[in-house]
Amino acid sequence: MRLLVVEDEADLRESLARVLVDAHFAVDEAADGEDGLFRALEIEYDGIVLDRLLPRRSGDAVLAALRAAGRTTPVLLLTALDAVEDRVAGLDRGADDYLTKPFAVDELVARLRALIRRAAGTPTPAVVVGDVEVDLTRRRVHRGGGEVELTSREFDLLEVLVMHRGRVMSRAALADHLYAEDRDLLSNAIDVHVASLRRKLGADLVQTRRGLGYLVDA
Repeated sequence: MRLLVVEDEADLRESLARVLVDAHFAVDEAADGEDGLFRALEIEYDGIVLDRLLPRRSGDAVLAALRAAGRTTPVLLLTALDAVEDRVAGLDRGADDYLTKPFAVDELVARLRALIRRAAGTPTPAVVVGDVEVDLTRRRVHRGGGEVELTSREFDLLEVLVMHRGRVMSRAALADHLYAEDRDLLSNAIDVHVASLRRKLGADLVQTRRGLGYLVDA
């Protein structure tokens, strides 16, 4: 899953990015509101971590512009303002959740995972497709009662497909959800990982729509 972190404090932004990468997210960064809004409108992120106090355009203004453009990307607002009216204002502008600085990074990761699941219509971390059970929190997969070992990238791809199950995902769309902007991608990387998932989890789990892409059937 791919996230955008919009934070003007460089040390905090880089620290957040490292934590989120370690939590198996692909992460892009923006240091001000203008750049953050541009990226958020150009790319279909799975979630956005947005500081409220930003140069060039405030987090509130970024959020308002994003929602006015019809984007429903889950947004977790970071704020140093702990007054009830400040938290309410952020939620009323379209934020899905908020954290007050300072915060525990484990809580940030857990809240982001929950926001992304809810946005995808998957409120619980366990997804069952046929005889395959995917634990999105523990990153474990079972088939027919036995655990199946997947590589980190294979799980990432499976996670995107099951979170968007029933929807055909093109190779380009899958890459957009899996890789940050600074990653080079081999032209056949998605196909290679799909083939591996089929070997491990059954040929029918990931279906092909010729000329369109892949899907996990709902």
